[in-house]
Order: sequence, then structure tokens, then C-alpha cells
Amino acid sequence: MSRSEQKRILLIIGGGIAAYKTLDLIRRLRERNILIRAVMTAAAQQFVTPLSVASLTGEEPFDDLFSLTREAKMGHIELSRAADLVVVAPATADLIAKMAAGLANDLASTLLLATDKKILVAPAMNLRMWLHNATARNIAALRGDGVLFVGPDDGEMACGEYGPGRMSEPLAIVTAIEAALSQDTSLPLPADVWRTPSAGLLAGRRVIVTSGPTHEPIDPVRYIANRSSGKQGHAIAKAALAAGASVTLVTGPVNLPDPPGASCIHVETAREMYRAVEAALPADIFVGAAAVADWRAEESAPEKIKKDPDQRPALTLVENPDILAAVARRGGGRPALVVGFAAETENLIDNAKAKLARKGCDMIIANSVRSEAGTFGGERNKVAVVTAAGVDPWPELTKGEIGERLIVALSKLLPGAAT
Repeated sequence: MSRSEQKRILLIIGGGIAAYKTLDLIRRLRERNILIRAVMTAAAQQFVTPLSVASLTGEEPFDDLFSLTREAKMGHIELSRAADLVVVAPATADLIAKMAAGLANDLASTLLLATDKKILVAPAMNLRMWLHNATARNIAALRGDGVLFVGPDDGEMACGEYGPGRMSEPLAIVTAIEAALSQDTSLPLPADVWRTPSAGLLAGRRVIVTSGPTHEPIDPVRYIANRSSGKQGHAIAKAALAAGASVTLVTGPVNLPDPPGASCIHVETAREMYRAVEAALPADIFVGAAAVADWRAEESAPEKIKKDPDQRPALTLVENPDILAAVARRGGGRPALVVGFAAETENLIDNAKAKLARKGCDMIIANSVRSEAGTFGGERNKVAVVTAAGVDPWPELTKGEIGERLIVALSKLLPGAAT
């Protein structure tokens, strides 16, 4: 490939600890024969050196808006438009705020304002900064301007906190860059090319999510339950938090950390979950992702039932409260959107359609739980969204991506949502 045919990236490196990942990002891009010009903010140079960046890109990074020598070689307007794509990694809260406000008080922000090319942003900041309403407003404004996002991821921060705000890993950013470069950069990319940024979409909204299984005691040792890791429900709660919502997560027994920022209520049984949901209402959105046991033992033995070779214990089952139907059919204070899940081993869509009508909810997320699907306990899922308007099959995604995509879809269906 000739130099004229190579893709060109203008890489803006912000000032955060995640800047060390940007060195690996540059290396990965160079392996793919992508040319890179780098711009470093003053803060970025406190984390990685210009020499390190120059060694990997093959040319000295730009850093000074008023350097006459640099301006003689390449003006900032030309620099902002000579690339096929502008990438900001890491994108700090400060850089994102400058972009949203249209500020141009240093080289990086000036280039971002002057460019006529698509911009891809990889946010990196403390979780409280990411979840702050100001950041949510800025992200929403940039999304409206057509800015593309990859991440952030959940994880442990340099400050010791855990939650959303970690810059995506270099290979994930490379994937997003390649997706952007493969498209006409004057057009917006499909929402499912990478994780859909949703910050601000649910600002001021209340969301209730149920997650995990319920355990219905037979005796102090044994119980009835459905299989569920809680990963999908927790992912939806985290996506709603990232979108700016006030989230109540009602969770059965799971081996997962509570999403930071959510009001978490831990329950064991279906009746406890039902009471917790009723107490958490009203809400704008209810998502019943929990695998609630349909039945419970009519009587729970106070002591462990001993095995008796001459007598098998009889177990009489009674039906548990139907939480999804109860929320969907509330006479007053019904959430604007009620979403249920249908975990099926056969006739997936037909059963989901029947459940939609039977429960009276607005949306059913249908997913196969046949053993070969690997849904239980896995990191990925393939679902179809069933509404009165029809069926929308989604591609296989991570459970985190499904959570984010669902929250974006629901935000557009709420009364008063921007179209």
C-alpha cells in the first residue's frame, strides 16, 4: 500500500493515567499500517513523554498552538483536516467539556473545533466524574453533534474506586477506529458498531431493575430456584446509571458487586422481591430481568428434612406473585415502560409474544436458554425484542452491550423523549 493510500489518524492524547494505554494503541494502529499524527495536551505530558509518542508514531507530536515553527510547516486548520479520522484517547472530563462548549484555548481543543472530520472519543475519568450530570449533559450534546464513542468500561480506577470510567482497552479502540474508517466519515455510524454512548439520555428519570434468581426455601438447606447469574440484570442497571437515571436494583442472591450509584435491595424470595418492587415505585421504567421462581413450597420445614428410605417427602407447591404482571397492570402509578424477559427453550418468539399479551407489558426481551446457547452464566447473549409493533432480532452481543442498547431504545420510547 502506498503512503497516499494509507489511512491517517489525528490522535489527541488527553491528560489522564490512561494515557499509558495510548502508547499501546499507537503500536496496534501502526501494525495495521495506519499513519498517526499525535497531539498532546500539557497535562498528557505529565503521564507519557513526547519522546515515547514520537518513537512510536515516527514523528514528533504537536503540543503548542502558537509555535511559529510548527505553524510554518502545518497550520492548525490543515492539521485538523488532513486526517481521515480524529481520535481522542484518553478523553478526560475536561476535554469532553471543552468539546461540548466549543472552547478553543489550546491546540487540542482548537483542532477539535476546526476539524471537518468524524471524531471518535474514548472517555477516561473517575466514575463520579463520568456519572456527574454535567458530564452526562456534555456527552448528550456531543452525541447530538455526531461524535462517536467507544467505552468507557467498568473496572478498578487508579484512585481505588470501581465502576464505569476506565478507558477501553486498545484493541477495542482499534476495532472502533477500523469500523469508523470503513465507513463514509461524513455519515453517522450504526449504533451497534460499538458500545452505544448513552450518558444523559435518562437524566431525571427513575428506573427499577430486578436481577438474579429467587430462592424459595424447602427447608433451611434446600430451595427451589431458576438458573440465573444476574449478569444481564446488573448490566442493565449499570447502563441506566450511565445514562443518568436514578436506579433501584432489586436483586436476588448473586455473586456480583452492587453497581456503584444504584440503590440496591437484596432479597431471597419472590415475595420479598415483590414487596421491594412495590416499595420502590413509582418509576418511569421497570425492567423485570430477574428469573423469579414461579412456585414455592406451601410449607417450609423448620429443620432439615432427613432422608427416609421408607418414606418420600411430599412437596406441595403454590404459585408465587407475578411481579411483572402486577407492575404492568397497576391501576395507578404504572411505569411508562414495563419490560419483561422471556427465557425459553423452544418456540422462542411465539412464547414471547404470548407472554407480552398475557402480562400486559410494553416489551419482552426474548432469549433462548437452551444449553448450547451458553446464556446462563455467560458473558454474551442473543436476544429478540418483542413489542406490539413486531419483532426486532439483535445480533449476538455482550450482556453489557445489550444493557446499553436496551437503555438507548427505551429512552426513545419514553413520553417527552427527543425524537
